[in-house]
Amino acid sequence: MHPKGKVLAGSLGDCVHVAGVTRFLAVAEDAGYETHFTGPATDLETFLDAIVAYDPDVIGVSYRLTPENARILLRELRSMLETAGVLGRKRLFFGGTPPVAAIAREMGYFDAVFSGDEPPHQVRQVLEGRSVEERGPEAFPQRTIKRIRWKAPYPLLRHHFGIPAPTIEPTVEGIAQIAESGVLDVISLGADQDAQENFFHPSRQDPRSKGAGGVPFRSEDDLRRLYEASRRGNYPLLRSYSGTADHLRYADLLVRTIHNAWCATSLFWFNAMDGRGPSPLAQSIREHQALMAWHGERDIPVEGNESYHWGMRDAPDVVVCASAYLYAYNARRFGVRDYILTYMFQSPPQLSNAMDLARALAILELSERFASDTFRIWRQTRTGLLSYPVDPRRARAHLAQSIMLQMALRPHIVHIVGHTEADHAATADEVIESAIMTQEVIETALRGNPDMTADPAVQRRKEELIAETERLIEAIRALGSDSDDPLADPDVLARAVAVGLLDAPQLVNNPYAPGRVRTRSIGGAMCTVDRAGRPLTEEQRVLSLEF
Repeated sequence: MHPKGKVLAGSLGDCVHVAGVTRFLAVAEDAGYETHFTGPATDLETFLDAIVAYDPDVIGVSYRLTPENARILLRELRSMLETAGVLGRKRLFFGGTPPVAAIAREMGYFDAVFSGDEPPHQVRQVLEGRSVEERGPEAFPQRTIKRIRWKAPYPLLRHHFGIPAPTIEPTVEGIAQIAESGVLDVISLGADQDAQENFFHPSRQDPRSKGAGGVPFRSEDDLRRLYEASRRGNYPLLRSYSGTADHLRYADLLVRTIHNAWCATSLFWFNAMDGRGPSPLAQSIREHQALMAWHGERDIPVEGNESYHWGMRDAPDVVVCASAYLYAYNARRFGVRDYILTYMFQSPPQLSNAMDLARALAILELSERFASDTFRIWRQTRTGLLSYPVDPRRARAHLAQSIMLQMALRPHIVHIVGHTEADHAATADEVIESAIMTQEVIETALRGNPDMTADPAVQRRKEELIAETERLIEAIRALGSDSDDPLADPDVLARAVAVGLLDAPQLVNNPYAPGRVRTRSIGGAMCTVDRAGRPLTEEQRVLSLEF
């Protein structure tokens, strides 16, 4: 007998539509089942004979015609299954259009009823014994790594959500709507700036900016209400932006109230350098390292969003890669056990898809040098925050093509950036729409894509970036020659920014960085150039710096 069991399915009566039933059988085969298709318009006697001969563990019934005809057919089928002693002994699934599916539910003898809008991973889960009607957190893993493994080979879907408003009410309602839809595995709370920076300091909060840029939670009860709103549907995990001040106190708050699925942090950002927090650069690096250690001690995953912040500021590709290397190095050094490596595609938008993929592969290869049994790396991808067109029609196309490119990295988590990003923060309906579009692209990609990573131009650029990054990392290490561990020394890392080893054009006039590096998109890659616009190697760039 086949290890997983046997599945038999067909379209019954006068129904010749087989697309749904064959897709169901394909999902069953991918899940490890032996399958048998009885064909279109199978009469009930032939179908029952096939059941007796094949002796399946699961029986799939498909009918997509008139609901009232379905009612007559399904009543007759029930009688025949009872007489044959099959009913109650085999698992029975039904698939049809929503009106016909409603009739099948009325019949009451099917273990699962599908109406065509269920994602393949849900069908697979039902095959493995989890009912689509099952509800409660016990049906959906509530820890990140367990949920990744549970949903594989499909990635977890995540989306930021936080309605900019004077109160949390619209966000509470939206979270409930998204959770009930079942389209996301992770809802990331988009907090307003006062929540991130001044949660524990009400006197510093500005009432005039309440809700600017995100949801204005101001108390533990607010956070608990947001979490409770997610306790329905597919029980998505909840997480939030990290604080930009009072880091450990804020982390503890999020774990206690929303059971924060993972922490997202950086090394060089969310501080006085980018205006997102009060800490000077070297002090901020120490705080981020302590935040990594705090979560590592509690076995909570940590996401590194370091590299794409350099990319959004038009940094050279080599600096983007080096920042990712430094983050992975520090994450392992400070005890992170499960590291969520995040790569933002189209950041900056001037990158070509080929060169973007090459940079992503370089970052992945550089980071995976640190992987071990105690430092596991999980891949998360997302679309460029600044890359969306304003036109919603073009934006939808941009989302779809970006997700298809991202699937080349075989991500464990896809962080969806809603197609409305260039115009406004997504509503619950728009989050659901973006998630459904993403889901469709992922399902297509998983059926089999050409291997874009094998493109010779992509591989050449990847190898070039790795070599150039190694040169930059050695320069940073040499900068801290008197340090026991220069790549984890906050003073050395801050100095690497100050002297321009880590630099970006948009950091001009910054008190912590020179902002002198020049970059241009050459052949779709972000390259360092001289004053005349000619590309520089990393060797040439490093030698040109005075320190």
